[in-house]
Amino acid sequence: MAEQIPTVMTAIEISSPGGPRVLKTAERPVPIPKPGELLVQVRSAGVNRPDVLQRQGHYPPPAGASDIPGLEIAGDVIATGEGVTRFRVGERITALVPGGGYAQYCTVHETNALPIPAGYGYIEAAAIPETFFTVWHNVFERGALQAGENFLVHGGSSGIGTTAIQLAKAFGATVFTTAGSDAKCEACVRLGADHAINYRDEDFVEVIKRITDGRGIDLTLDMVGGDYIGRNYDVAAIDGRIVQIAFLNGAKATTDITKLMVKRLQHTGSTLRTRTIEFKAGIARELEVKVWPLLAERKVAPVIDIVYPLHEAWRAHERMEDGQHIGKIVLDVS
Repeated sequence: MAEQIPTVMTAIEISSPGGPRVLKTAERPVPIPKPGELLVQVRSAGVNRPDVLQRQGHYPPPAGASDIPGLEIAGDVIATGEGVTRFRVGERITALVPGGGYAQYCTVHETNALPIPAGYGYIEAAAIPETFFTVWHNVFERGALQAGENFLVHGGSSGIGTTAIQLAKAFGATVFTTAGSDAKCEACVRLGADHAINYRDEDFVEVIKRITDGRGIDLTLDMVGGDYIGRNYDVAAIDGRIVQIAFLNGAKATTDITKLMVKRLQHTGSTLRTRTIEFKAGIARELEVKVWPLLAERKVAPVIDIVYPLHEAWRAHERMEDGQHIGKIVLDVS
């Protein structure tokens, strides 16, 4: 490694499971890239719901991953491990990582990194990987969304939601979403949602059935769970699909699964963090071919809610938990 690379860095540790204030600034050794890996000087890091769950003690990092939170980064390649062929020192990249993002330096396998799209700075670039990887896999690969279908994403103002709305619309779907305020619904419509429903004021099942003349939804992306599971079945079209990626309202539900049979529904789900490097590399290749051109043309783009400095990561988690954000929360590490 080059002489100018320090041996110690500033990072954010989870001092113990608990609230946002357990996030503490600490000194950690700078990681050394293994074969196939890049060492990245992190300029910005995205903040995501799994980071909150990890902080609370509910979502431990996978075996071999850093215990430092943070699943997405943007920065500069400053060293490479043996066998790296795709990126060179000095190139700007954004990457999905299994942990370690809330730090000045982070390693990532080169196949899980992508060049920062033309015209994007580090803040925007850091807001891309986790949501775009997640949405692409669950909506287009697992969910098989097709042009002309009705698509519903719950939590449309979240990082996942704002990404899903834009990508589904860009690929020709009619987009429905739910959000918790009129302001959030308006933001979703500006991003391309055809119909945004304030779930505090209206029953999304009744509204969607009315708008679609009873046809319902072909694909639902759900991160709510709980009683939404049965309601997703209610609003689903014949041969509809539901993809589950989180359970903000709880992982247990009582529902009538005869709807699953009568409507011939498919209810599946996934998590991304524990998948293999090779699996994530496949998603990265798809994104570079099919989505990176849209990003470069700004037909889709990450929505930035607010930026905090690295040492105020606890404030970022407070913002995430109060539920008022629209789009992505990002840490400025530079």
